[in-house]
Amino acid sequence: MAGAPPARPVTPALHAGAWWLWALGLAAAASRTTNPLLLALLVAVAGYVVAVRRTATPWSRSYTAFLKLGLAVIAMRLVFAVLLGSPIPGTHTLLALPEVPLPHWAQGVRIGGRVTAEGVVFALYDALKLAALLACVGAANALASPARLLKSLPGALYEAGVAVVVAMTFAPNLVADVQRVRAARRLRGRPDRGLRGLLQVGLPVLEGALERSVALAAAMDARGYGRTAEVPPAVRRTTSVLTLGGLLGVCAGTYGLLADQGAGYGTPLLLAGLLAALAGLRLGGRRSVRTRYRPDRWDARAWLVSGSGAAVAALMIWAGTYAPGALHPSAVPLTAPELPLWPAASLLLGLVPALPWAGGPAPSPAVPGQRTAPSPASSRRTRRSRTQ
Repeated sequence: MAGAPPARPVTPALHAGAWWLWALGLAAAASRTTNPLLLALLVAVAGYVVAVRRTATPWSRSYTAFLKLGLAVIAMRLVFAVLLGSPIPGTHTLLALPEVPLPHWAQGVRIGGRVTAEGVVFALYDALKLAALLACVGAANALASPARLLKSLPGALYEAGVAVVVAMTFAPNLVADVQRVRAARRLRGRPDRGLRGLLQVGLPVLEGALERSVALAAAMDARGYGRTAEVPPAVRRTTSVLTLGGLLGVCAGTYGLLADQGAGYGTPLLLAGLLAALAGLRLGGRRSVRTRYRPDRWDARAWLVSGSGAAVAALMIWAGTYAPGALHPSAVPLTAPELPLWPAASLLLGLVPALPWAGGPAPSPAVPGQRTAPSPASSRRTRRSRTQ
């Protein structure tokens, strides 16, 4: 057609596993500090990447829901610290509540009493860390497609991966269902807020979740879910030993990296566990008879995005060895938190996925009447499938 704008090439979507590795790297960095300034910077980094890279999908709104959940966690933690007290001693009394007398067998537990500023600040730091972890998980849910993540799993983990992915899609689908039902109630002039609105919204949301479960079970049954191939018993036992041993090594190595005293044995144990688990998954994949249609490729952009998250985690772990006071501001005595320069700069590496050449072009609204040209790789695959 004369005068039509040129078609834009379609950039392949980033691998879903890269987004999860990036988010887990940010979460590992958040677990290494209680500095509220660093945690706020980490949440801002994750939020900016989500704002730039999310697409118009039902799960793209998960980040806001996880932020609200984090705020609720902070409020609950502070309420518990005020009502039930804190194990942190303090000298600055904020208020004194009436204390409920408890029997002698409940020593160490109190309800009410003196509320100190040190205890409230300690509870706030602890709650901010948990809220930052929730924000990182929300960022992964908003950016990674659960279906594409399931397609990328090894064949040995396909059955377990289906259950995990279904569980991961619960929060995004729940957010989408709540917004859909509330919008429908507003259009009908019915209340959608308050206790009455919550009770009337909850039933359609649960009904939609049940319908999705039935539809998913029917789709899995139609696709022959659960079929396996025959393998020798020796291979099956070797696969189990390698997989379970590798996963135990990964758990122990991860705990060593996250703990302050296990940095020496954490890295070699984690690498050995990863190698054993990968070998077990390779052998276990022989039992799976499933095939992948147009599998997602782990390209240079995926390495860059996942590497940025791993770099953030590694630099924060290293910062904990030379500047522990900056990462964990003291609540007793009360000190104002300071923003350390190098840990803050390491968190900014998490912005790499927001760069145009790292995470692909930012999503833009489609122009009416304009068609996008398929990529050369997809055109070759289409021609190959037609000839076959």
